[in-house]
Amino acid sequence: MAESLLVSGAILLAGIVLLYLGAELLVSAASALALSHGVRAATVGVTVVAFATTAPELFVSSIGGLTSDDSIALGNIVGSNITNIGLVLGTAAFLRPMEVDKDILRQHGPFMLAAAVALVALALDGRLAAFDGAVLLSMLAAFTGYLYYQSQQEGDVKLPEDVEMDDANTNAGPREYGVLLGSVLLLLAGSRALIVGGSGVLESYGFSQLFIGLTIIAFGTSVPELATSVVSALRDEADFSIGNVVGSNIYNVLAVIGVVSLIVPISVQSSTVRFELPVMLGFTFVALGLMAFGDRITRIEGVALIGGYVGFLYFLLPS
Repeated sequence: MAESLLVSGAILLAGIVLLYLGAELLVSAASALALSHGVRAATVGVTVVAFATTAPELFVSSIGGLTSDDSIALGNIVGSNITNIGLVLGTAAFLRPMEVDKDILRQHGPFMLAAAVALVALALDGRLAAFDGAVLLSMLAAFTGYLYYQSQQEGDVKLPEDVEMDDANTNAGPREYGVLLGSVLLLLAGSRALIVGGSGVLESYGFSQLFIGLTIIAFGTSVPELATSVVSALRDEADFSIGNVVGSNIYNVLAVIGVVSLIVPISVQSSTVRFELPVMLGFTFVALGLMAFGDRITRIEGVALIGGYVGFLYFLLPS
């Protein structure tokens, strides 16, 4: 038993590391290749980078839905969105109070709310199928088109130092294609390792696949967002910390659930409709409320967000 848990834990950690490395390499290679084909840096920042940072959730949910249990797919996204607000945004605010960029709230906030509401509404019948996926992907197309329009109107958008891009840097070739392929392989391997390791650790204690997706797998796929937001907060780049969370939550629902539900129908348990989905919606309202009714997210509010996340985990525990 102990040896099995140790092996599963090692696989789990390896999966998190592989996902993080794969996401970082995917952002770098995809950005370089897009720039080399004449795409402007601002456009890359709000499309390629934003989508690529959601790659861990996409790979984990797709592989989970195909090879394990579709509960992992939904649990991963719902849990990841709650983790992004409660743990990621809360930790960043605790480390350094963050000034709120009202432009981010005005431009992206409605899409984050619309994505969360759409997911809840579409899940009420207990199933997310191809039609639901098409609806979410249509919303994703509208959001991406809006971002593209904004980038053309406003010029280069502010990006964090670790994804800083230059339109003049267009020397991309075979090396970048190799890195892109390698990043996809890392994401595939990391996704499978995260599912196998996480399931091995928690299934031995009798936890369900949904619980595993909502907790340990959701945390694992949120590691890139957590690392990026914490570093951005410490660098006093609060607008990117907030934008990272908002953008990730939008893409998680619209892109990941949209794609996965087209591949394989996702069953939605009645308990998820009653508890996890309303909690996700509640966290979304809280985050938007903090940004709308204040000029900053304070340390106290950061602690409250973390406390809310811990409380969510506590209520997930079987009685």
